[in-house]
Amino acid sequence: MGDDSEWLKLPVDQKCEHKLWKARLSGYEEALKIFQKIKDEKSPEWSKFLGLIKKFVTDSNAVVQLKGLEAALVYVENAHVAGKTTGEVVSGVVSKVFNQPKAKAKELGIEICLMYIEIEKGEAVQEELLKGLDNKNPKIIVACVETLRKALSEFGSKIILLKPIIKVLPKLFESREKAVRDEAKLIAVEIYRWIRDALRPPLQNINSVQLKELEEEWVKLPTSAPRPTRFLRSQQELEAKLEQQQSAGGDAEGGGDDGDEVPQIDAYELLEAVEILSKLPKDFYDKIEAKKWQERKEALEAVEVLVKNPKLEAGDYADLVKALKKVVGKDTNVMLVALAAKCLTGLAVGLRKKFGQYAGHVVPTILEKFKEKKPQVVQALQEAIDAIFLTTTLQNISEDVLAVMDNKNPTIKQQTSLFIARSFRHCTASTLPKSLLKPFCAALLKHINDSAPEVRDAAFEALGTALKVVGEKAVNPFLADVDKLKLDKIKECSEKVELIHGKKAGLAADKKEFKPLPGRTAASGAAGDKDTKDISAPKPGPLKKAPAAKAGGPPKKGKPAAPGGTGNTGTKNKKGLETKEIVEPELSIEVCEEKASAVLPPTCIQLLDSSNWKERLACMEEFQKAVELMDRTEMPCQALVRMLAKKPGWKETNFQVMQMKLHIVALIAQKGNFSKTSAQIVLDGLVDKIGDVKCGNNAKEAMTAIAEACMLPWTAEQVVSMAFSQKNPKNQSETLNWLSNAIKEFGFSGLNVKAFISNVKTALAATNPAVRTAAITLLGVMYLYVGPSLRMFFEDEKPALLSQIDAEFEKMQGQSPPAPTRGISKHSTSGTDEGEDGDEPDDGSNDVVDLLPRTEISDKITSELVSKIGDKNWKIRKEGLDEVAGIINEAKFIQPNIGELPTALKGRLNDSNKILVQQTLNILQQLAVAMGPNIKQHVKNLGIPIITVLGDSKNNVRAAALATVNAWAEQTGMKEWLEGEDLSEELKKENPFLRQELLGWLAEKLPTLRSTPTDLILCVPHLYSCLEDRNGDVRKKAQDALPFFMMHLGYEKMAKATGKLKPTSKDQVLAMLEKAKANMPAKPAPPAKATSKPMGGSAPAKFQPASAPAEDSISSSAEPKPDPKKAKAPGLSSKAKSAQGKKVPSKTSLKEDEDKSGPIFIVVPNGKEQRMKDEKGLKVLKWNFTTPRDEYIEQLKTQMSSCVAKWLQDEMFHSDFQHHNKALAVMVDHLESEKEGVIGCLDLILKWLTLRFFDTNTSVLMKALEYLKLLFTLLSEEEYHLTESEASSFIPYLVVKVGEPKDVIRKDVRAILNRMCLVYPASKMFPFIMEGTKSKNSKQRAECLEELGCLVESYGMNVCQPTPGKALKEIAVHIGDRDNAVRNAALNTIVTVYNVHGDQVFKLIGNLSEKDMSMLEERIKRSAKRPSAAPIKQVEEKPQRAQNISSNANMLRKGPAEDMSSKLKYPPFASLSQARSMSGHPEAAQMVRREFQLDLDEIENDNGTVRCEMPELVQHKLDDIFEPVLIPEPKIRAVSPHFDDMHSNTASTINFIISQVASGDINTSIQALTQIDEVLRQEDKAEAMSGHIDQFLIATFMQLRLIYNTHMADEKLEKDEIIKLYSCIIGNMISLFQIESLAREASTGVLKDLMHGLITLMLDSRIEDLEEGQQVIRSVNLLVVKVLEKSDQTNILSLGHPLFCLRLETIICLWRMVRLLPDTINSINLDRILLDIHIFMKVFPKEKLKQCKSEFPIRTLKTLLHTLCKLKGPKILDHLTMIDNKNESELEAHLCRMMKHSMDQTGSKSDKETEKGASRIDEKSSKAKVNDFLAEIFKKIGSKENTKEGLAELYEYKKKYSDADIEPFLKNSSQFFQSYVERGLRVIEMEREGKGRISTSTGISPQMEVTCVPTPTSTVSSIGNTNGEEVGPSVYLERLAVCGSGAQDDRPPLTSLLSKPAVPTVASSTDMLHSKLSQLRESREQHQHSDLDSNQTHSSGTVTSSSSTANIDDLKKRLERIKSSRK
Repeated sequence: MGDDSEWLKLPVDQKCEHKLWKARLSGYEEALKIFQKIKDEKSPEWSKFLGLIKKFVTDSNAVVQLKGLEAALVYVENAHVAGKTTGEVVSGVVSKVFNQPKAKAKELGIEICLMYIEIEKGEAVQEELLKGLDNKNPKIIVACVETLRKALSEFGSKIILLKPIIKVLPKLFESREKAVRDEAKLIAVEIYRWIRDALRPPLQNINSVQLKELEEEWVKLPTSAPRPTRFLRSQQELEAKLEQQQSAGGDAEGGGDDGDEVPQIDAYELLEAVEILSKLPKDFYDKIEAKKWQERKEALEAVEVLVKNPKLEAGDYADLVKALKKVVGKDTNVMLVALAAKCLTGLAVGLRKKFGQYAGHVVPTILEKFKEKKPQVVQALQEAIDAIFLTTTLQNISEDVLAVMDNKNPTIKQQTSLFIARSFRHCTASTLPKSLLKPFCAALLKHINDSAPEVRDAAFEALGTALKVVGEKAVNPFLADVDKLKLDKIKECSEKVELIHGKKAGLAADKKEFKPLPGRTAASGAAGDKDTKDISAPKPGPLKKAPAAKAGGPPKKGKPAAPGGTGNTGTKNKKGLETKEIVEPELSIEVCEEKASAVLPPTCIQLLDSSNWKERLACMEEFQKAVELMDRTEMPCQALVRMLAKKPGWKETNFQVMQMKLHIVALIAQKGNFSKTSAQIVLDGLVDKIGDVKCGNNAKEAMTAIAEACMLPWTAEQVVSMAFSQKNPKNQSETLNWLSNAIKEFGFSGLNVKAFISNVKTALAATNPAVRTAAITLLGVMYLYVGPSLRMFFEDEKPALLSQIDAEFEKMQGQSPPAPTRGISKHSTSGTDEGEDGDEPDDGSNDVVDLLPRTEISDKITSELVSKIGDKNWKIRKEGLDEVAGIINEAKFIQPNIGELPTALKGRLNDSNKILVQQTLNILQQLAVAMGPNIKQHVKNLGIPIITVLGDSKNNVRAAALATVNAWAEQTGMKEWLEGEDLSEELKKENPFLRQELLGWLAEKLPTLRSTPTDLILCVPHLYSCLEDRNGDVRKKAQDALPFFMMHLGYEKMAKATGKLKPTSKDQVLAMLEKAKANMPAKPAPPAKATSKPMGGSAPAKFQPASAPAEDSISSSAEPKPDPKKAKAPGLSSKAKSAQGKKVPSKTSLKEDEDKSGPIFIVVPNGKEQRMKDEKGLKVLKWNFTTPRDEYIEQLKTQMSSCVAKWLQDEMFHSDFQHHNKALAVMVDHLESEKEGVIGCLDLILKWLTLRFFDTNTSVLMKALEYLKLLFTLLSEEEYHLTESEASSFIPYLVVKVGEPKDVIRKDVRAILNRMCLVYPASKMFPFIMEGTKSKNSKQRAECLEELGCLVESYGMNVCQPTPGKALKEIAVHIGDRDNAVRNAALNTIVTVYNVHGDQVFKLIGNLSEKDMSMLEERIKRSAKRPSAAPIKQVEEKPQRAQNISSNANMLRKGPAEDMSSKLKYPPFASLSQARSMSGHPEAAQMVRREFQLDLDEIENDNGTVRCEMPELVQHKLDDIFEPVLIPEPKIRAVSPHFDDMHSNTASTINFIISQVASGDINTSIQALTQIDEVLRQEDKAEAMSGHIDQFLIATFMQLRLIYNTHMADEKLEKDEIIKLYSCIIGNMISLFQIESLAREASTGVLKDLMHGLITLMLDSRIEDLEEGQQVIRSVNLLVVKVLEKSDQTNILSLGHPLFCLRLETIICLWRMVRLLPDTINSINLDRILLDIHIFMKVFPKEKLKQCKSEFPIRTLKTLLHTLCKLKGPKILDHLTMIDNKNESELEAHLCRMMKHSMDQTGSKSDKETEKGASRIDEKSSKAKVNDFLAEIFKKIGSKENTKEGLAELYEYKKKYSDADIEPFLKNSSQFFQSYVERGLRVIEMEREGKGRISTSTGISPQMEVTCVPTPTSTVSSIGNTNGEEVGPSVYLERLAVCGSGAQDDRPPLTSLLSKPAVPTVASSTDMLHSKLSQLRESREQHQHSDLDSNQTHSSGTVTSSSSTANIDDLKKRLERIKSSRK
């Protein structure tokens, strides 16, 4: 029992995994209880069991397993996380449960599977079950099939995918196991229940007995549609609803339901496609042409067998179809015709939509073959054409079918009509739009009057079918003239028709028919679309193929949407009533009188024809009153107008009476239900009076009222024909004028252009000039709506007239049609039909397209021409193509039938000769324009191959292909392209060019579509593979296209499609989808609302190649959301947003002679902010493109409309560049006067200018740049700062222009970039320009790199973004560029940075190839040699920038005038010191240009005396150079934009003052020092200096050096000036070194230079000769003491670097330090000091030091070591970690000896032990300390100040422990840091090795870093008397004592005194600038000093501490004195 109790104590989850079955049983039971208790499906408890559920179901013990299954079932049912376990658990169930003998186990297993399906994991479950069918164990197979059957039965065929199950059924039926076969039979019956006969084809090949059994079972099934009985979690509400319905007994939803369920599975989908092309007999194409019919028959029979396969693989069937078509059309043997027709049927059935591309070729041939009378041929042909119809759309073949309708052969007519009838049955109201119905009805109406009865019957049947499909309302208008008998016949046929789409379509149609008319509200939806069009317009042009059929609503004939989208609501509503009144019968005069007398006063009727005009007038007045009071329903309009027309009627002579009469007509028309019958009574009279001077206006009013009542199209046609049937020219011209206005008021909807055009032509030919003028004005108005295509009708007019017409059109250009204000009749129920309107395409203009005479060119495409195009010789192929181009050019507009041309051209698209490919593409472009929208039938066979060409490797070929595809898409719209699999097949090809071009094209087109075919989803898997393509461009394009795919498909579908990806890819793609979801644009809104539709002009897209696809009427106005516009210009009504052509207008049409005096930019409050908001919220497109697409231009135009004067906008968006020039000139003129407006519209102006950058015209570009220069100057004067969005939408395009080939332009662009820095921070400009360096254009790269150099030069390193390191790395890449100019620019830029930043550059640019590095080093050397070579013209070229530098923030305190002049005296030094003070702190933006920099090399090589005259090089240029810089008065702004906000003003001020400390002018320097002293002496302010200490010290020792080398040697200078300067310097230093926190900031390198400077000063004999010289030297002494005490002790001790130790003054300093050691021992870095001593002892071993004449150095050393030992004890040996090889020097031995010695004294241990111990300690401790030590090193490398030092230490360490592992320290750091460390180590190694080599030659150990010690003879200090006697050490002791007491002594000369000290591990700050030149400097200094030796003696005096206080007071007093004298 012991182990029993053990498991009892375990927690549940552990029990479940226990090895004892009892434990597991108990665990499962407890788990089950837990699961049943948890109420919250998201409870964390569930997660504990996630990994165990599989074990529950796969338990090896059958009893336990049962319990486990129960628990698992509850888990799956209730746990939120259960879905994660699907795969493993179901596979466990399949393999371990289904094979169990216990039925219970199997049941539970099935239940678990079904439960997983319920929690939405159906696919995974089904996958596992299907895998189970491959198991060898029949039990498992049976259970899997059973589970699938149950799942299907319960969940239905929507959830369980049937295709994979059906695929395996035949295999199951063949199984040897009876149980499997039986189960297969059961599941087959279940599947049949769901999909009925779709199951037959896949099972046709199973055993016939089985099939028979199945048939028997199938028959027994109930016919009612099955319903799922169980639902997914997400559908459970639906289940509840269903139950409610059933309980209510209502099966209302039943019908709907089975509609949903049953047709969803298509047998075709369940089949496997078969590839048959390869199986065709080899000699098929020869046989099919054979002379013997038997051979032809054999060939056809072979095909017939192949096409019996019910589903065929897609492929290129063009040749096969062509061969079959030839047999059908030409073969004389009718049997073969029938056979070929059967083959075509088979192809069409097997290929379905994929056959669509061949349909157009075959349909005409088959229809014409119906002349055959043999029934079997006719039947075969009927089957063929019906099958083919299903592969395409009626729209696509309508052209061919209609052509055959006019055939003379009655059989053909009959069969075509029957075919139309059958086709209609497949249509629904939406797929049979009016545009199609109309031409078909017209043709069929001819047939119902045919002489042959069979033709008549067929036509009746077709019309009856149409009536049934779309309802009476849609068909009635076409049947207006059909007599009643025939109408009844049609209706009778319609009742017999059975529609394919079941009763639904019929129902819909019926519902529509019975809509109550008067209200009409209900008709606004989809029904409205189809039915409520203008029934009354009798002939609005034969609009056969409105390309807009795609837009969602079908095209309508009646009228294009009235531009405002609200235009015809009224007219439409009116129609409802007209349907009754349209046929208002003509009443006899008697009836009229009777009706009139009922409503008019009796006197009125009597006086109508009185002879007295006054009585007639009175009668009219009464008449008017009566009409005004009458109610609309009671007003007998016809009777009233008859009364008015009664004698004298329109012959009335008195004008007053006539005016009244006309006014009454208008009133009646407005107030009554005025019919066309009434209108015809009065119109004649109105036209007669329209030319009358007095009554003309009233007549026009009356006509307008009638037009409103009876619709303009009808009225206009009546009026115009009446006007031109009479002779009066005045009437004609006035009628035309009225019409011009009427069109503007009513819009262009439904006007019959053709009729007008003929009348206008008549008018143009009139002799009366007024008529001609009126006609031209009318044409102008029509042009607004119809667009440029209008001109084609008048091309044959006389040139003079044509030029007048052109002038009128020119005036109209850029204007937009005004919104219709009339036609919104008063009885409309407010805006009912808006929806319908939106979908109505612009038929006015489409009409025009259709009116153009199209030429039939198929006869010219002869077989010779086709064979020419396919010839082997490319020249002949070219000839063929030239001929084709000629034919198309000549024909201008062609009919869609182009014979064999498509196949021929398709072959040329993959021609090996690229020139021919391009020529073919050009022909296809021509073809698209010539054929217009009809080209869509060629999309599949010609369009898709064009897309394939997008994969060409040549850029120009791809560009041509893209242009062609766009030209096609413009005509066809996108639907044809997106339908079917063709596009996805293209995308599947792994060609990077093809993919990126195609995706780019889709990204451009998709956003403009309102809907897309479902086939778009097929592209998604390939889109996902593009997202992970190897090619970066493909990935980018795919990411860009992602949001647009999502916009149409939705996130869910896209996310679901990721299911098939690998897990890693899936995560990446889902992340991208999330991102795209955020950027997903909204679908373009239906254009009915305020969004203007591109009315009129855009539809005849062929005349405007740039407009977007006409197909989707809104697509050309790609800004589907007008909200921003509304927000900005509340005044604009939505109507005003109509559009013409591609114009999106701003205001209602302004008059021609518009006033141009007002402001050109209107200030819209918050307009700019609103635009930015819209752009951020993605309401409008972001201004980002490679070339501007139309939608961007449209958008900009729309945005400008509210804030730019209309006339200016017309100029700005004119197609002619001269207008752009005009616009720019105007903008320049108004720049000053309209500052506010310019700033308010700045974003738009800049965007418009970017568009100009894409123009090819240079004059515009020059003018634009000129304007920009002025603009940015103005903005900087106004202190305007560019916003981010303004910058980002402008700068990138400006940067592109910097690469222009013309110098002038490049220069201008650079100048603009300069000026921009005044209004936009340079640091933000930097990334834009950096982006420009990535261009393919080498000029642009070079210019951008130069510009970057200028930015760094002007603004310091801060501008480099994101970090100087990254920026420089990117710049350095270009050193290896192919182009010489780019290489040079990159090198120059880096040299510029080097000049600012010194050696740090190498660290920042990182690893360069050896070649690049050597180029760079060479360039740096050269630049150092010729700094003034920088052309002076730079200064003139960039005055802006120069001024700007000097104006940086408040850094420039303008000093008194003499400062300026004195600056001129010492320019080189000023500039050098400034440059150097910069090197440490780039913030000091006071940067010195190259012209003014010190020519260091010259100075270094000048071995003459130190007398420092002006350097010859610079002197003669000084005046010119300085003038331009001094002239501009710098303007000081609060904070200049380039000065990044990070640097506060104090910092910049301090930088500036410090830079003045090193000034060559003594006064400037003293002033600066005084200011700093003030800061340092006030404790609260002293902190401000923090961070500037090194910089200040550098400036100080620069000044010391300057005084020493220059001022002291300058006889002209007053020496007390120098003393004053010295006092200031020393006073400042003392103040500084009294503040410990600041003192400790000084770094070693800087301290070294400072001490060097101070000691040199102490030893300067020239000072002693001055009066106050002694005082200065004493102060220096005091200062040195302060420096030693207060600085960082490690840094100071490191100054005792071995090479200093040979100097007396250094030794004194060291002694001083030794005295301080007891206090400072804990604060110093012993390791570093010991390393220094080690190096010293290595270079100067004991023997060498003993040779010295003085024992001072060796004693100092010993004392130092002794003190350290004493203070640290044995621990001192732990501090040797930084020394690589301890044996190289005696340091370790020496320390051990000392330790031993001290130990002996305490008598603790024997020698040996001590030594051993010591070394042991050493080893142990060093190991223990390794980690700390390394950590310390990395800390240093990471800190800015000690980075070099750290690297050096790391290098030494690695050298010593070559196997040391520094990985752990590197692996957590960034890649950048790791590469930086590696690079640093490599550089040190190179230096060490290189320098080692140099130094060995001079005989000094290679360990020294720079060989700057002269040969040993001079190195060993000859410290002796002048007479050269040797002096013993005692002398020095005495002398030291004397020094200590402060006495002065003669200083003997020291040759090596000023030899430059070796560079320590931390380079000194000056060396940072020119480390490369240090050796030169060395030798130079030695020369100088040896010359000076004679008058130099040494000072070794230090002031004792006691006198220090006195000294400080003294100094302070002197400083005060200096200050006061200054003031």
